[in-house]
Amino acid sequence: MLRVGIIGASGYAGGELARLLQAHPEVTITFLGSETYAGKPFSKAFPGAAGTALGRLVCEKPEAAQAAENADVLFLAGESGVAMRSAADLLEKRKRVIDISADFRIRDAALYEATYKIPHQAAGLLQSGAAVYGLPELNREKIRCAQLIANPGCFPTATVLGLAPLLKAGLIGTQGIVVDAKSGVSGAGRAKSDLALRYSEANETVVPYGVGGIHRHVPEIEQELSVVAPSSVTITFTPHRVPMTRGLLATCYAPLTRPDLTTTDILEALNTAYADTPFVVVRDAGEQPSTKDVYGSNFCHVAAVVDPRTKTVIVTSVIDNLVKGAAGQAVQNMNLMLGLSETAGLEGGGIWP
Repeated sequence: MLRVGIIGASGYAGGELARLLQAHPEVTITFLGSETYAGKPFSKAFPGAAGTALGRLVCEKPEAAQAAENADVLFLAGESGVAMRSAADLLEKRKRVIDISADFRIRDAALYEATYKIPHQAAGLLQSGAAVYGLPELNREKIRCAQLIANPGCFPTATVLGLAPLLKAGLIGTQGIVVDAKSGVSGAGRAKSDLALRYSEANETVVPYGVGGIHRHVPEIEQELSVVAPSSVTITFTPHRVPMTRGLLATCYAPLTRPDLTTTDILEALNTAYADTPFVVVRDAGEQPSTKDVYGSNFCHVAAVVDPRTKTVIVTSVIDNLVKGAAGQAVQNMNLMLGLSETAGLEGGGIWP
């Protein structure tokens, strides 16, 4: 059995990771790091684990050196700015590292610093290309050979999966793309004390944020879409917080490159791109996905419709922000890195109702 550890195990992503890994047939959890719950059983952080072997595991101080002694694969699930301080040492110890924070997603250190407002302390790893962007549907072969994975953000995952095949096929333009995205409250993380995240403030309302500015996920989205596009991609992006716990919907509007393109053409391109991928479902013509369809699963459902009047394609993409948007994708990346079945520990569709 492969030994795995989670640094930042008491956050939403860390807890979801533990839930998925406890059922993984090839791994055993040997380290759970949490500053808040150090010395306490994991069930104190997540009472739903009470009575299980996972719930009885005792959390430890989230120290990278201790984690490295006890695990061969480390998931770094803390706040942005934490992983960059320990990744290099873990790699020197020949550990496999999957960073669920944003520290290694943006390959330009200056752009990272401008976006996240903190200095990057491992710019050398960015410049060397050591961190592979962990979107398996685009980078599967690179992930297989990687030691360090930058796990994508939830908004970028849904957006890039929806648009990348169309850009690669030259069916949509690289400018004038608009992304309207909505995420459940858990997308803000567990440690936030923002008044807007309290039940009385977040319930029964939909709130846009970062309007007219550059949301921190925009550079990541533009970076990855530009890799597959014939030229640099620019998007207009507005996220919204909606009153549900999990789920993310990205509605993407993109100009067609030819006026004769139809919905059938777009769906054919999407089906071709994802024919051999286990976790992307392209919905049939006339169907639209719901966040409920993927609740609790590692799936992304994508649909598309061409508006012939405006010569625009509307692509809708849904994921569970805590699974395909974070922990599930991290497990998928681990499976590829270690030569395991890509779907190991991730079988099963969305929970319904």
